[in-house]
Amino acid sequence: MAGNTSGCVFRVTTWGESHGAALGAVIDGCPAGMDLAEDDIQQALDRRRPSSGAASTSRSEQDKVEILSGVFEGKTTGTPIALLIRNTDARSSNYHDLKDVFRPGHGDFTYFKKYGIRDWRGGGRASGRETAARVAAGAVARKLIAAAGMEVIAFTRSIGG
Repeated sequence: MAGNTSGCVFRVTTWGESHGAALGAVIDGCPAGMDLAEDDIQQALDRRRPSSGAASTSRSEQDKVEILSGVFEGKTTGTPIALLIRNTDARSSNYHDLKDVFRPGHGDFTYFKKYGIRDWRGGGRASGRETAARVAAGAVARKLIAAAGMEVIAFTRSIGG
């Protein structure tokens, strides 16, 4: 991880772990008066949800976002926006037998080498679950840039060639 906070004018700090009670983001730099509802963010989180394919996780999180602060009567207030996503399907006991083993291809080894601490319950901050907070913050950023008449478009041109 490059850090917990990204940005200068529009700053996002993510927090929480894969098997903690919740994870989320604090967004600073969003002007007052922008329309924002939980549903704006929820749509992005729903697109992020894992598929039911063989290579996908068996974990089934609902990823329901709650706006804790920074929005009043559907408008941003100009103060930090706090977003909460509760972890409801964390099964830490599934990882107990792996607590002394680093999983090949997972970020838990590099996280341990960099920070000197290991959360064996699903990888902690090194888990892909942490991206839920980044997707939620990205949905707010998308609303902000759309209000300025801009749009970000991304696509994959090719894979493996």
